[in-house]
Amino acid sequence: MRSYAFIDASNLSYGGKKSLGWSIDHAKLLHYLKEKYGVEKAYYFGGVEVHRFPFDYLEHDTVPIKELEIYLSGLVRTRSKEMTEAQLVLMDRHLRRVRFYCKLAKFGYNLVLKPVKTYEDNDGVPRRKANCDVDLSFFLMRDKEEFDRAVILSGDGDFLPVLKHLRKEGKEVLLLARSDRTAREIKQFAGSEFRDFQYLRERLRQDEREGA
Repeated sequence: MRSYAFIDASNLSYGGKKSLGWSIDHAKLLHYLKEKYGVEKAYYFGGVEVHRFPFDYLEHDTVPIKELEIYLSGLVRTRSKEMTEAQLVLMDRHLRRVRFYCKLAKFGYNLVLKPVKTYEDNDGVPRRKANCDVDLSFFLMRDKEEFDRAVILSGDGDFLPVLKHLRKEGKEVLLLARSDRTAREIKQFAGSEFRDFQYLRERLRQDEREGA
């Protein structure tokens, strides 16, 4: 049985360690998916700050993360004297996130990254967004002839229509998600094929002295 994993970073890691209560060791996670479910390919969907990096949506399915790291490092090197302390702190945070993604790529994850966009809501309050739901759904449908089982690491109810379709197509669909972040309809759909991610805490928890 060929298995692919599809990881919705925003749903799985929502709120970071403060929300989850522990930090995920992504090297351990990939090893677990391969060992437990025989996952051959693991897609990781997330957002990234690009700071006017010349990203072309028509040419790329994902932000080229190594090139982005070089670009941001260059900005810090050449323009740090022009930046305020707050801007430098923010840039450092964004650069660390980019390096985290570079590390995931080295582990063997297939990254699908979208630039974070800033927009104003109806009250004029700035909001940041990098919704990857459509991308994840697209990859599920694009690759459906390549896998027999899809391991979905997300509890987002928006995925229900495509998950129902995959099951009708004869695909096995397994949900591995945070119970507190999983829509009721998703749990009902998955039934015995739902696994609470929190039960993997001791197996997948990151050593505080380590990185990703």
